[in-house]
Amino acid sequence: MKKNTIIMSIAFIGLVCELAFAQNAKPKQKLNETPTASIERGKAIYLKECLSCHQADGGGVPHINPPLAGNTVLLNDKTKIIWVVLKGMTDRIPIDDEYYSNNMASHAYLSNQEIADVLSYVRNSFGNKATVITAAEVKSVRGVKKK
Repeated sequence: MKKNTIIMSIAFIGLVCELAFAQNAKPKQKLNETPTASIERGKAIYLKECLSCHQADGGGVPHINPPLAGNTVLLNDKTKIIWVVLKGMTDRIPIDDEYYSNNMASHAYLSNQEIADVLSYVRNSFGNKATVITAAEVKSVRGVKKK
């Protein structure tokens, strides 16, 4: 009887060790591992941070807040859009031959991952199709001082 208890205890300990090893052996998922996950997280951030100015359809407000749908700067210049989200913008600038004059506040309080996610969302919503932005790209731009 005592021998069976010892064998069962050893088997149980072995099973526990095997389960612990298997759990630790699985690769841990990174936050920005899949474009789909980033885009889904970005939608929630967009609804909270961007919707009031850029609207539910990404159409913006004529001459005030630029549209995100089909916006060539948004689609073609990652560094510039990351910079605008981080630092905000007060300039009256043309985007796709249209001028917009409402100031955009800085969103530097968002994490690198949150900025990457929301920008990936808008670059892949409202009819847009572009590569995702990574937290590393945001971190790189965040560390640059504008001349």
